[in-house]
Amino acid sequence: MASEQQDEHEIVPPAGERVHLPGPSYLPAVLALGASIAIIGVVISPVLLVIGGVVFLIALLRWVREARAEMAELPLDH
Repeated sequence: MASEQQDEHEIVPPAGERVHLPGPSYLPAVLALGASIAIIGVVISPVLLVIGGVVFLIALLRWVREARAEMAELPLDH
């Protein structure tokens, strides 16, 4: 009985590796908005197609740049 209670309160060593979670970002929503505008532009107007394409490309480039910057901040052994 005493050994069971001691096992329940045993100290657990810390995890060997830290988990990296990316920060919050609005860029996936902007990327989806640009794609949606571009798809609607295919049906309605070439102007909307160009606007949606530009929004999509800018959001994609910013998102990739942000992800690369976060990856560069990680320790080398990660």
